[in-house]
Amino acid sequence: MRTAAVVGTGLIGTSIALALTHKGVRVYLQDADESAARTAESLGAGVCRPPEGTVDLAVLAVPPGRIGAVLAEKQACGLARGYTDVASVKAGPQAEVDGSGADPALFIGGHPMAGRERSGPLAACATLFKDRPWVLTPSAATDRETVNRALELVSLCGALPVLMQAERHDRAVAVVSHAPHVVASLMAARLVGIEDDAARLAGQGLRDVIRIAGGDPRLWSDILAANAGAVADVLGELAEDLTTTVAALRGLASADPDDRALGDQLVSELLCRGTEGRACVPDKHSAVLPVCSPVRVLIGDQPGELARLLAAASELGVNIEDMTIDHSPGSPSGLVELTVTAASAVQMARRLRADGWNVQRVPAAPGEGFPEPLPVPDPHPAATAA
Repeated sequence: MRTAAVVGTGLIGTSIALALTHKGVRVYLQDADESAARTAESLGAGVCRPPEGTVDLAVLAVPPGRIGAVLAEKQACGLARGYTDVASVKAGPQAEVDGSGADPALFIGGHPMAGRERSGPLAACATLFKDRPWVLTPSAATDRETVNRALELVSLCGALPVLMQAERHDRAVAVVSHAPHVVASLMAARLVGIEDDAARLAGQGLRDVIRIAGGDPRLWSDILAANAGAVADVLGELAEDLTTTVAALRGLASADPDDRALGDQLVSELLCRGTEGRACVPDKHSAVLPVCSPVRVLIGDQPGELARLLAAASELGVNIEDMTIDHSPGSPSGLVELTVTAASAVQMARRLRADGWNVQRVPAAPGEGFPEPLPVPDPHPAATAA
């Protein structure tokens, strides 16, 4: 691939353009919002002018309901040799493509399974898709060359291709993406008008639950409308579980010992099912989870401190599987938890402590000792007391 066009310069479109540009592909940017396209251009994502000739591939980063019309328009002007989209639903757009008069042989549905709670070109990142699944949904009419062009796009963006049938894709994302966004929004809506005293008690757990509720409401309205049936099915099952859970909690609050016993049983079963379900999703896609241990480091609340810690960890050559930051408002410090393999945790903690970092005690691996740590002040003394 030497040339590409990206139609739509939001978060996903601009991130694709940045990834391709970094790989030496000449990218031409198009957007009905000229200011968004110019912003993407200023970030180095490509150029805002028509291509000299037909490009190798055009990526349609537009809302699901516009895929068919935009494809027909771009094919009519000979923009590209092949076309794909990035919409998070596939069956509806494919049906629109089939009925739009466009050549379906030159189109393959696509959905990169990556994103952020922020939107727009300024939130874009060239590495957004690295090691993430990228679903491709070829139809019966899609030709082999179009499939190969899309596979090259996925490779250039550093993602992992997954071929699926469109309807199956929509059922899957209803469970793993669309319904969770609705649930996060419902939980975040409970916080509207919350008292200041209650807001100050909010911890990282709540922030994790409501993080994705910060997505663009207009974009998510389009997504939910395009996959409404599948999402409604998931939420209907969830509603049944919620009804059972509410009844169980009422039982726990009852004076009747039988009601309390049944309520305790139902709540315990729910929590166990939640733990089981959580274990079904690896922290890294397409990877078997290694046995990991946390290395907890207390850092000061000053600019550059987190970057300095990550640089120090990188110098040790230890792969960080995950990272969380627990920082209470008004506190002069934060607790950073670096999740690494169990075999690396003790050595990493020892090395960081030797470099002056305030590291909490890490359980020793079998056969290893570990020196007593320096005293670590509790970053959340009130929570500990509670």
